[in-house]
Amino acid sequence: MSDGSTPVFLQGPFAFDGNGLDKPVLIDESLRYVVPAGATTQPVYFRGGNSTDDMISVVLFRDGNPMRFFPIAAKGATHVALRVVEDLLADSVLELHVAAPAGCSGTVVVDLGMVQVR
Repeated sequence: MSDGSTPVFLQGPFAFDGNGLDKPVLIDESLRYVVPAGATTQPVYFRGGNSTDDMISVVLFRDGNPMRFFPIAAKGATHVALRVVEDLLADSVLELHVAAPAGCSGTVVVDLGMVQVR
């Protein structure tokens, strides 16, 4: 891209076991992204799907702290255009976690779209 921006996606279907709605856990190591040196990144949208009979929440963490919550209804899906975006600076660590009732297991499908700018 000529303006120095690059799309970045954290996506895929992932099996999970719930640990409690108040105890989010990393979905998968592949859903960790570190903003490269000399760049900033902005989350742009989140899409998610939930195969279970329970409501779950996907939580976007930044540097070990919850940044955004994306609740997904039982056997439901969601699309959230992130209207309030913020520049995430170099070395920021982003991760997608899932929070689900204890004993709940299933598959979550996630698609987090971001723009990296140098």
